[in-house]
Amino acid sequence: MIHNLKQCQTLIQKAFAAGAKALILPEASDYIASSPSETVALAKPIEESEFVIGVREEARKFRLPVIVGIHEPVTGGGRVRNSCIWIDEGGEIKGRYQKVHLFDVEIEGGPVLRESSVVEKGLSILPPFETPIGRVGMAICFDVKRSPQFLQADFLIAS
Repeated sequence: MIHNLKQCQTLIQKAFAAGAKALILPEASDYIASSPSETVALAKPIEESEFVIGVREEARKFRLPVIVGIHEPVTGGGRVRNSCIWIDEGGEIKGRYQKVHLFDVEIEGGPVLRESSVVEKGLSILPPFETPIGRVGMAICFDVKRSPQFLQADFLIAS
């Protein structure tokens, strides 16, 4: 995670230097684990996550809003949330979205991928919200093509 944090901090610095009004980082920017058990073991609450704390500090330092995809632990263990957070230019978390449409696929004679085996499904697509760059709709992966609410957004941020 420290490597990913350093990469994200560098991207925040470069975005600021280039005059960006916000930076959008991808789904699971904190880490991609090698197994479901490692995915769960690495997840930290937002308040304790070195990754989230580091991105918040960098956003505050450069006065640059950031959207970033993270993992959050689920109470009781065994699963995580695939989340996306909006960090404002003051480093405060102002929006939080949890992926609703999980990627489960079974290819005959091929791989079986079940995101739902380790990720807790979100409950709803959030409506777009006001930000300094306009009305933003947040989505993760499959959620993009499944909600007409995004038509109300000036920007659709899909991590």
